Amino acid sequence: MRLLMAAVCTAAALSSMACGSSSSSPSSASSGPAPTTPATTPSTAVRTNTITIANSVATPKDIIVTRGTQVTFINNDNQQHNMTSNPHPEHTDCPEINSVGLMNGGQTKQTSNMVTNRAICGFHDHDLPNVAGLQGSISIQ
Repeated sequence: MRLLMAAVCTAAALSSMACGSSSSSPSSASSGPAPTTPATTPSTAVRTNTITIANSVATPKDIIVTRGTQVTFINNDNQQHNMTSNPHPEHTDCPEINSVGLMNGGQTKQTSNMVTNRAICGFHDHDLPNVAGLQGSISIQ
């Protein structure tokens, strides 16, 4: 009986180790810095409510909007982008950004009204969280 229990425990431990080691990140997602939200509005931020994505770069990177405004994301890229709020992977800082979600090339989507009680909301592409060109911030004033 003890031998059978030892065999079951060993099999369970090996199975658990195999499951834990199977996760891997695509190389493009692991390069570059993890998404972070600045503590203050960047000096390069511009007052607009439109962010355009082309060649895997969000432009402008940092924007300023009036509280209650929606932000429009335009995907002029030839690939999908999944725009979400920081931090990755929880996406809890500004849930309004999460309504953009998955965008096909050529597609335009809007956030919900930006009303979160945060001065600055960071965003990133959920599928490419470490690509710096797809990270930015929305300052709510």
